[in-house]
Amino acid sequence: MRILKAAILLGAISATLAMLLLASGFPAVIDEGLLKSLRIPMDGRPLWGSPIFVSLVLAFGIAWTTLDITRNSLRIFIVLATAILLCTWSGVVSIYGQFFSPVLPVFTVLCSATLGLLWVRTRSGSRKQNLERLFGPRMSRAGFREILNSRFDASFPGRKLQASVLVVSVHNHAELMELLSPADYTAITNFYLQTASDYLVESGGYLDECNGECIRVVFGAPQPDERHATRACRAAIDLAARIDELNKECDARWQRRLDVRMGLDSGEIVAGLFGGNRLANYSVAGQAVDFARRLCSASSSYGARILIGPDAYSPAAESLEVRPIEILKVSARRRRVEIYEILTAKHGLSPERERSRDHFWTGVLHYREKQWEKAVDEFTKARITGLPDPALDFYLRRIEQSRRLAEDSHKESMPAFQHNA
Repeated sequence: MRILKAAILLGAISATLAMLLLASGFPAVIDEGLLKSLRIPMDGRPLWGSPIFVSLVLAFGIAWTTLDITRNSLRIFIVLATAILLCTWSGVVSIYGQFFSPVLPVFTVLCSATLGLLWVRTRSGSRKQNLERLFGPRMSRAGFREILNSRFDASFPGRKLQASVLVVSVHNHAELMELLSPADYTAITNFYLQTASDYLVESGGYLDECNGECIRVVFGAPQPDERHATRACRAAIDLAARIDELNKECDARWQRRLDVRMGLDSGEIVAGLFGGNRLANYSVAGQAVDFARRLCSASSSYGARILIGPDAYSPAAESLEVRPIEILKVSARRRRVEIYEILTAKHGLSPERERSRDHFWTGVLHYREKQWEKAVDEFTKARITGLPDPALDFYLRRIEQSRRLAEDSHKESMPAFQHNA
């Protein structure tokens, strides 16, 4: 809308100048010379109305093109190509005994282009170029247009937002580096990065970070979104399915698979333009960013694929199927929080998996109450034959360790004479 308003304004100015030029009679003088050079009789069939109509169209069209395109080389190319085509068209129609005056249209093209190039040097006119440099392919075209037409300050001094942060990383990259050649490791990593980042951006996320270590995507910034947590959870679930398909191709091409894990959390973040003159980037900071990174790092330890914090789970609970994983003490938040593993979207579990989830949930509760036998019984019931469950195995190992610690503690507390006996 901003560009449209500016294009209409500049186009109107250019059209007005063209009409003033026409009223001055200067184009008629040039036309007489062209008629003689093209050897068209003065009483021929001149297309007097066409140049005026074409000039009005080009006044607004060239203004729009100059403002909408952000590359100067492309702007200049379009302007010169249009001027050359107008002059060429005049020569073409002269073959058929008609005359098209290029003077007024060419003047209008150059006038609109000049006004446009001057406009894009102003703060308001350079807004699109600056935003495209910052965001470019980091967000969807729909999201970019929303920011472009909004009242956002293009300098992004910083503000607080409620947002969700999704961190995605490959946890077996060290193994892949050891087993694959540098070229193959780079190829498989880029294959994953492109697939994951493209999907997450098209899902409405802002691609904050994308490198060999991790992908970090923000939902709810830079443009606010009340459903940021639900969108982030849905994107994580769908991405997991896409990674499964991607791994089939990786297995066929490189005989290796990527162990991709995710961490997701929501909360208040500070979003703004960070960096110096050499490298400035729109990014975010806050507890949600740190905790999402921590969850992603810890996911392989728990055997979970997608871990979600309580502040993201609470607003998105109605759209998810989850199971509890751990209660953590978070010093930054000064409280204990429960983290969950996202299994799938709501009502996406089969009856067997739903039964398994319920037994797992009960087993976790028994474990927290230190009722080891009941916990083992529930975890055994949660097992689905032929389906690996790393999170379940994690809890069974934990119970075994807890039993051993309890036995060792009991032996140490026994009186010495009982040991001697």
